Amino acid sequence: MAPAICTRLGRILWLACLLPLAPPRVAAGLYELSLTTDGPATTGAEVTISASLEAKDNGSLALPADVHVYRFLWIHTPLMLTGQVEEDRSSTISVVGNVPGDFPVSVWVTAANCRMCHQVARSFVVVSITKFLMGNIVVSQNTSLPWPSSYLTKTVLKISFLLHDPSNFFKSASFLYRWDFGDGTLLVTDNSVVYYNYSVIGTFTVTLKVVAEWEEVKPDGTTKGIVQKTGNFSTSLKLQETLRGIQVLGPTLIQTFQKMTVTLNFLGSPPLTVCWRLKPECLPLEEGECHPVSVASTAYNLSHTFRDPGDYCFSIRAENVISKTHQYHRIQVWPSRLQPAVFAFPCATLITVMLAFIMYMTLRNATQQKDVAENPEPPSGVKCCCQLCCGPFLLESSSEYLEVVRENHGLLPPLYKSVRTYTV
Repeated sequence: MAPAICTRLGRILWLACLLPLAPPRVAAGLYELSLTTDGPATTGAEVTISASLEAKDNGSLALPADVHVYRFLWIHTPLMLTGQVEEDRSSTISVVGNVPGDFPVSVWVTAANCRMCHQVARSFVVVSITKFLMGNIVVSQNTSLPWPSSYLTKTVLKISFLLHDPSNFFKSASFLYRWDFGDGTLLVTDNSVVYYNYSVIGTFTVTLKVVAEWEEVKPDGTTKGIVQKTGNFSTSLKLQETLRGIQVLGPTLIQTFQKMTVTLNFLGSPPLTVCWRLKPECLPLEEGECHPVSVASTAYNLSHTFRDPGDYCFSIRAENVISKTHQYHRIQVWPSRLQPAVFAFPCATLITVMLAFIMYMTLRNATQQKDVAENPEPPSGVKCCCQLCCGPFLLESSSEYLEVVRENHGLLPPLYKSVRTYTV
């Protein structure tokens, strides 16, 4: 019994001696590991992974000042470890991958002198290894737009390729760049920066193929051969332009209670904010004077029905994020009863009746003359009517005329006086 008691007391004393060296119990679950990496990387290039022990409540828990309290344990297989650095509450390793793929790298933290104790924190990260070049295309312009990947037309763009090479793996390589700007233009350069100007609006995809070559050197200094790596990259660009004006297509004369439609063609890039209002005079619109409408295209139709005649002006304002512009459209509104078209039908009817009457009289006269020529002796009734209506102009001879005059003008002196003769 006595040896067993002594053995238990010895274990208790041993644990009591190790207790100050172990982290407090509250440490477990209150801290986390933050992992960062400069991957992905191409095969043969080094990838750096860093782990930092941090408090979960943004640092209100104080970490022990002794840097030897915790130990970082890494698992990185099948990546090959090329270096490791231990710092205050952090650890950094460098690994190299010789085959492409996605490889998980995990790390956990325990007490420095107690590997079997409960872990304080644990985390992992996936490192991507590829056989191609790594990098991205960067586009910049003097004028910045608030829309993602949007730029101005007719303004020079700076398009650059940034190679991702944190370990300086391609320091001895030469590069060739083949650019395709998406509008039919191709360009081959040995420079990673080009300048290009798009002349039309639209969405274009810039594609780039990069070729890197260098001589691989053996450990003994001899040349092993030429190594070549390639990479394909692309980015999308949305080319916009300033709002240069508004083209208004619509009538300038209309009558009341007739619906009018006006088409607005915007010489600029959508999206647009359009505002319009009818005014007696063509004056610019003030802020808050009309209700804005969002337009997602370069054309817009607006309709209105006039109830009162008069002279009006459509005041139109359109703007995008780049610029704004104003336009005006005058229109005259006529009352329906005074509309010129109202008189068109009566006038045409009157003219038609007059022409028909003239033609009728012409044909009638021609028929009467023909009848007179065929029948020289008109009927007695007609002759009597003509004598009564037409007077002496239709008498057959001068003797008849004289007779009529004598009967109707008995008191007038005779037309013929007797001729006096004298004898000498």
